[in-house]
Amino acid sequence: MLGLSPNEQNIVVFFGRPLNSMLAARIIMKQYNLLEAIYNKHRKKYKENSDSKQMCCMWSTEDPPDIIEGTEPLNDIEQAFDVHINDDDALELYDMTLTEAIKRIREMAKRQKVK
Repeated sequence: MLGLSPNEQNIVVFFGRPLNSMLAARIIMKQYNLLEAIYNKHRKKYKENSDSKQMCCMWSTEDPPDIIEGTEPLNDIEQAFDVHINDDDALELYDMTLTEAIKRIREMAKRQKVK
């Protein structure tokens, strides 16, 4: 598919519609890679966390925070993607995989730009 690796194809296919341009596929992968870099930066702070590609691994899983809105991982995501993440969105993102999260972040960005 459009010269993408198998992992990239799985991520792009998750979006549920055929992408008929290499540019669209590459944009999604660039955004995914940016989120993955943020994930890796914060996940490494917690040695007990595996590399499961679960957003919750950016915080301690042994002693999770009571409130994640306004924490460093979410602040990094807000800055990188130019979105505001409210408490409800933060809680939903916390329970997602990176692939699910990038789809949700793209939806938030689109929704916020319309306003």
